[in-house]
Amino acid sequence: MKKKLFITLGIFIIVMLTSAVTYAVATGVFKPKYNKPSDYKVGIKYEEALKGDKPILALFYVDWCGYCMRFMPSYKTIEPKVKENFNVVMINAEDPAMQDLVKEVRLTGYPTLYILDPKYNNRVFINQAFYGDIKTLKGELDMYANIRKLLDAGEKCAAGK
Repeated sequence: MKKKLFITLGIFIIVMLTSAVTYAVATGVFKPKYNKPSDYKVGIKYEEALKGDKPILALFYVDWCGYCMRFMPSYKTIEPKVKENFNVVMINAEDPAMQDLVKEVRLTGYPTLYILDPKYNNRVFINQAFYGDIKTLKGELDMYANIRKLLDAGEKCAAGK
């Protein structure tokens, strides 16, 4: 009899705690640790980046994604480190205006980083394994920037400049 009472009491306590936490989150008593990605203002608009001569570092995100929320502080810190070589943008994958681009890159998850280089009609996927270490991520981006500089120098040589 005591065993049934303890089991019933345990289930009751778990249900009550779960209900209390759910209510607190729903009413805003507990604020999420991270902001939505769209709360961050990182980089420039995609349309503006297309007009530039630099390759584009594009972050594809959705506001409901927990991984996106956790990655945003890192993405914000990488912008000033790479903006000399890249136009940094954020693209909400649920924005109807961006659906053609989202379909073109064939996203499989969020967040997703791509280097989009309209000048050379090139697109490079950045593996998520790099997202956790800003130094390594910057190293990957620097490698592409160096390759881009070589391509630009070769283009100038071919044109006789």
